[in-house]
Amino acid sequence: MTLIEELIWRGMLQDIMPGTEEQLNKEMTSAYIGFDPTADSLHIGSLVPILLLVHLQKAGHKPIALIGGATGMIGDPSGKSEERNLLSREQLDINIAGIRKQLEKHLDFNPGLKNSAELVNNYDWFRDLGFIDFLRDVGKHITVNYMMAKDSVKKRIEGDTGISYTEFAYQLMQGYDYYWLYQHKNCKLQMGGSDQWGNITTGTELIRRKAGGEAFAFTCPLITKADGGKFGKTEKGNVWLNAERTTSYQFYQFWFNASDKDAEKWIKIFTFLSPEEINTLLDRHDQNPAARELQKTLAREITVFVHGEEGYKEAMETTEKLFSQQSASVETLSAADLENMEGIIKFEYSREKINSGIDIVSFLAETGALPSKGEARKMVQNGGISINRNKINDIAHKISSADLLYDTYLLIQKGKKNYYLLKAR
Repeated sequence: MTLIEELIWRGMLQDIMPGTEEQLNKEMTSAYIGFDPTADSLHIGSLVPILLLVHLQKAGHKPIALIGGATGMIGDPSGKSEERNLLSREQLDINIAGIRKQLEKHLDFNPGLKNSAELVNNYDWFRDLGFIDFLRDVGKHITVNYMMAKDSVKKRIEGDTGISYTEFAYQLMQGYDYYWLYQHKNCKLQMGGSDQWGNITTGTELIRRKAGGEAFAFTCPLITKADGGKFGKTEKGNVWLNAERTTSYQFYQFWFNASDKDAEKWIKIFTFLSPEEINTLLDRHDQNPAARELQKTLAREITVFVHGEEGYKEAMETTEKLFSQQSASVETLSAADLENMEGIIKFEYSREKINSGIDIVSFLAETGALPSKGEARKMVQNGGISINRNKINDIAHKISSADLLYDTYLLIQKGKKNYYLLKAR
């Protein structure tokens, strides 16, 4: 399969500019995707762009990862209903360093390669570009009518919050990124999420009008969940690629808990398994869905990709300790097991309160395991709380020093997936 054929098969292609496939088939092509440095880590919403760059490099083309040090100071209005908070230069530098480290794990930057990956920061070419120069050399080539016709702008103008000139100018800045890369890196292709189509085509238009050149583009669909929930979100927020923000165990569990419908779609998008391997896996899953082989394979492949074999091993060790021994006494876990357990939420709590005895409802609300006493009461009554692997059904149940494992720890389970380790202090 060609690159485009494979991306279509995997469900990773939405919009494509005429001539793009011919360009990729004709010669090694430099192509870029931009990453917005709003945090010091990317989250799984950025995995598809990363995977697009990896597929591109595997197909013999040159990937360029652009980190928006300049545009990150402005904020992209695409898909946003309100103005974004502006970040300081210092915070952006921290964020850029974190993202750079993550991208270097997945792309081959070996300078000896003809198609070695490259990292660029658009702050490098914007910092010395004056406002008057930008208006004269860039702004005059794109009409306001053209910019206002873009969906990302139109929705904001028609909405309640409107759009500032700062964010209105974002598509011009992104368009200039593409023009700069075209001029200085011979970059002829930009890729991104489908919500970026308007910004990307502004770049191709600027290249045509300002340089008389031809540039290309394609986008991938935005990932959705079958139940309508937002992809990449859990009750604790984003699923991050940084293990300090989302542990390898939590990361693994996100993918393992995918619905059958989502897993059938995501196995093609988020892994590099061949069509033959995936079709065989889907057939086996159809014959025995309860075995969850599809989810296990998806979770293993993407955890290894992001966290490496060691991260996957840690995730499986934690899973084994938490789930495989659920019917066993909690004493099968040693003090060292509890102390070193990765991937679960840990917190400290007053030993004095435990010694004096505290009812389960107040305890759960105070520790933050449940957001309120009302939610805690409901969860206990519905059988959703276990302490040290013993289910608690009585809202009058008291937590006391007798519950402490090794006179220090308490293992709390909420529902089927959420574990907390309390350490008395």
